[in-house]
Amino acid sequence: MNLQSLKLRWARPAPETPADEELVAAIRGGDTPAFEKLMRRYNQRLFRAARGLLRNDAEAEDVVQETFVRAFRHLEEFEGRSSFATWLTRIAVNEALARLKRARRFESADNEQEGRTLRVESSRPGPEEEAGSHELRSLLTAAVDALPDELRSIFVMREVEGMSTLEAAEILQISSEAVRVRLHRARAALRQSVEKRLGKEVRGLFHFAGTRCDAMVERVFGLLGLRR
Repeated sequence: MNLQSLKLRWARPAPETPADEELVAAIRGGDTPAFEKLMRRYNQRLFRAARGLLRNDAEAEDVVQETFVRAFRHLEEFEGRSSFATWLTRIAVNEALARLKRARRFESADNEQEGRTLRVESSRPGPEEEAGSHELRSLLTAAVDALPDELRSIFVMREVEGMSTLEAAEILQISSEAVRVRLHRARAALRQSVEKRLGKEVRGLFHFAGTRCDAMVERVFGLLGLRR
């Protein structure tokens, strides 16, 4: 028996990752640390689902926090008719939608009383967005944020988080066909937006003017011994 065979024979099996249902059962039995495992497992999924609707990182974080608080307090209501991930994500989506509804109600009232528009987040880029305007991630984020709510949420769930059509449909309580149609529309709108934004960026590539142009003139004139 060679050394490799011995290694394979005596190697310890990798610990299995507990399933959601096992962790839920453990939490119900008083194992609070098990809830941390679920949080770490689904933090990103919930943030992306909320961010896809709200277009605001801080609001999305608040939704994630509220989702986990509600899930823990109402864990007995999880009956297993859908996966725990779906149940949890639906809580986050409903909370995000409720926030959007409240924001729009305030916006409507504000328009009637003062003629001003209250938005969840200004579309005007801030300092960080300005600094990273030439980065692909910033360009894509802006393009996704510009999508209508119903298209943006589908795009984030399907393309960013990688959910299946069936799961996205179950979370949003719409048909699978509606998910496919909205995803198609989101891709088309995103493609058009990115191409438009890229066109502006491309025209600004390899910029050579101002002080760079002045320096070049000075160097060439110097090499040729010419006077200006």
